[in-house]
Amino acid sequence: MEKFNLKKFMGNIIYLIIGCIITAFSVNYILKPNGLITSGITGLSIILEKYTHINYSYIYYFITFIILIITYLLMGKKEIMKIIFLSILYPTVLLVMQSIEFKFVENDLLLASIYFSIFYGAGVGMILRRGFSFGGTDTIARILNKKLFPSVNVSYIMLALDGVVILISAVAFGRNIALYSVISQLIVTKVCDYVMFGFGTKLYKLEIISSKYEEIGRYIMYELGRGVTVYQTKGAYTKEDKIQIESVCSPEQSVKIQKFIKEIDQFAFVKVLPMISVWGKGNRFIDINMED
Repeated sequence: MEKFNLKKFMGNIIYLIIGCIITAFSVNYILKPNGLITSGITGLSIILEKYTHINYSYIYYFITFIILIITYLLMGKKEIMKIIFLSILYPTVLLVMQSIEFKFVENDLLLASIYFSIFYGAGVGMILRRGFSFGGTDTIARILNKKLFPSVNVSYIMLALDGVVILISAVAFGRNIALYSVISQLIVTKVCDYVMFGFGTKLYKLEIISSKYEEIGRYIMYELGRGVTVYQTKGAYTKEDKIQIESVCSPEQSVKIQKFIKEIDQFAFVKVLPMISVWGKGNRFIDINMED
């Protein structure tokens, strides 16, 4: 069993609090004052606030509480432990920061969208970099994938859920606001990537040796939608036959794979190699049939 590291634990707590503060800053002081909207549970809470006149932070609390219960019932205790801390911390930070009246930028929707995206993407990126989750649409997507749509990639379900929120926002706030939401979502994704992985490579090759290779392979193929190649190998020192699996994935997917492997096999051996480019059919791959 891994020894408890108090210094690492406190470092993670401080890191998460800072990430939540930056994220809440972007919502309370940029997004809301300018009448903008975003996707996910935050966006849905703001939409519901318009019709219920209940503070969106309380609505966020309620929605995440429902998600926690559903996650516990359908996915088990192990899954709920991944999201419970931020499900409480983030809406609390949102609520506390609302007591301070401040507007970072106003009267310029495009500039507000850009500023929001930078701060929001930075905050979310910090949290994801430590392997934590807000327990929002990503959790709902995993539940739907496991219980209703096992053949559909989790990332596609997340995209559909966020798309539904943006479509609802178009009805609630108008098409222009919804368009700003789409623009900001694209910027948020890029900023989040840069915070998590820097400005380096956009693809990694993972070479994994593990006794749990079947579970890892299924996770990569059906949860992340990436291909997997299996090799028969032999340890030079132990002379034992082993199975190595190989996959090419995005940086954010490599973090998810690392976290999954850590949960099921702490004795796994993993090599992570940056890729200059990959030719073939796949996300972020270069089409080998493209014209010169």
